Amino acid sequence: MAIASTSYPRNKIKVLLLENISDAAVKELEAGGYTHIERIGGALGEADLIKAVRGVHLLGIRSKTKVTKNVLEAADKLLAIGAFCIGVNQIDLKAATEKGIAVFNAPHANTRSVAELIIGLSVMLIRKIADKNAAAHRGEWLKEAKGSFELRGKTLGIIGYGNIGSQVSIMAEAMGMQVMYFDIATKLPHGNAKQMRDLKEMLKRSDIVTLHVPSDRTTRNMINADTLKAMRKGSILINHSRGDVVDINALKKAIVNGKLSGAAIDVFPEEPEKSGDKFVTVLQNLPNVILTPHIGGSTEEAQANIGLDVTAKLIKYLDFGTSEGSHTVPPVSLPPQAGTHRILHIHRNIPGVLGEINSRLSKRGINITGQYLKTNEEIGYVILDVESKIAKEAFELLKEVKGTIRSRMVY
Repeated sequence: MAIASTSYPRNKIKVLLLENISDAAVKELEAGGYTHIERIGGALGEADLIKAVRGVHLLGIRSKTKVTKNVLEAADKLLAIGAFCIGVNQIDLKAATEKGIAVFNAPHANTRSVAELIIGLSVMLIRKIADKNAAAHRGEWLKEAKGSFELRGKTLGIIGYGNIGSQVSIMAEAMGMQVMYFDIATKLPHGNAKQMRDLKEMLKRSDIVTLHVPSDRTTRNMINADTLKAMRKGSILINHSRGDVVDINALKKAIVNGKLSGAAIDVFPEEPEKSGDKFVTVLQNLPNVILTPHIGGSTEEAQANIGLDVTAKLIKYLDFGTSEGSHTVPPVSLPPQAGTHRILHIHRNIPGVLGEINSRLSKRGINITGQYLKTNEEIGYVILDVESKIAKEAFELLKEVKGTIRSRMVY
């Protein structure tokens, strides 16, 4: 199928991809006609990103790159940001919304990779494999069963029963575990899992606790000295969610004093900028503690899936204005119509904008063949299909509407 022409040639859309984004994403962009692509291996600090983002229409990042308000102010042509990861907390979403920049991510694409690792870590920690491995490397033969257990029959407590948490739940039951979960929302259980209304009660009854929550004011340091005290003696903590949801100083004390028998931590309050940088944490050199460098979802399959997922959303937005899945631009989708030109209009969410759009166009005798509006608290987003012979005039009229943030003719 031939690629439809657009008002702005695809090969002139400048794409900047940071942090070793998957080749799958690049291939999809190139297949869609977006060939002006620059790739940078690592993350960029704010000053360097401010320089790099000028003239860029599409920015692709992962979790290390911080897209601040200052960066967005410098992004003079930016239409969309693709976060090739689960979270978007590294992006100033408020500033992006105010500028009408669409932000997309891949909230489900690495679910399996993380879930498998959680189960694997549970086996490693409950068998104290990390300590036995370290001893073997030192030349010490620690052949003993004391302190090593099976997962079967043990209780797993899951904090956050979303896509990853629920997948972990299914796999844990397949291993013969009992599963309880705590979530601020009521969630239907998978299998025989049981939702707990009291976090401390769940902690008290769990042999292993794993966290799968976002970073926000309700989750920051939710595992602290107080909640660690509620955990069962000899239990295990796994955090592969966000670095600020666990007080690592309190966790260190719980490991040292024997309250917990082990932990696996993949995310930290402060992390190095790039691979190979020096890393320091208070959790280093503790018994039965597995530390990994934020690689919970870092498998080749996951990165390829993320690349395909985010790229598909970006291409749909650039080619058709489809904003479903965006964290900033209200979700709008309108099927293309033959013989029309499509115009996108993003404006401040103030009364009367749609009326003014329709009034301006009707006064010039411009026929609207398709229209869809959706708003959020900050902005409104309209997709308009108009007759092709008067599209340019319509486009110029829309740019004059009060509250206009940006207007773009797609095709």
